Amino acid sequence: MTTIVAVRKNSTVAIAADSLTTFGDTRLSQSYESNRKILAVGDSYIGVAGTSAHFSVLEGAFAGLGDECRLHSKQDVFRSFLKLHALLKESYFLNTKEEEDDPYESSQIMALIANPSGIYGVYSYREVFSFERFWGIGSGRNFALGAMYAAYPHLNSAREIAEVGVLAGVEFDKSSSGPFQILEIPLASGSSTECP
Repeated sequence: MTTIVAVRKNSTVAIAADSLTTFGDTRLSQSYESNRKILAVGDSYIGVAGTSAHFSVLEGAFAGLGDECRLHSKQDVFRSFLKLHALLKESYFLNTKEEEDDPYESSQIMALIANPSGIYGVYSYREVFSFERFWGIGSGRNFALGAMYAAYPHLNSAREIAEVGVLAGVEFDKSSSGPFQILEIPLASGSSTECP
């Protein structure tokens, strides 16, 4: 699937993603297609895991939300993804069913958001989490989380820690591969998390 990580440390947020796309047993590396997994939406970067169709659909859908897309608090992310869900069903033919006994319709999206207010994770039922230090999504996340946990106290740069995480995913997850994309954002004043 993928390895996508986001880290906040001191006055910076970094987000990184591998570049491998898979179709069943077929691997499509960056040698054949650019395979960018991070979208720019306003002053936010959104890393998306799951089906490769998400990327094209979400580019259009976020543009369709316009000013209604706000991503700078947990509540704003939830409200924006609720509006996005309705748009995905109406205009992009989203299949909302995962399991028969699902409590809510699924948006089929797993995403990490990095912006000047911090890091947010969004899951298929529009559950939103706000992360103070780091997080990862995709099939390589467990390798990435372990590596970032070990590196976080020893490195001062969000970028360096994100690089450690995505490299661990690329090294050990069969569905992740380099090269990787990494982007940095300065945190807004008052949003900084200093070294413990």
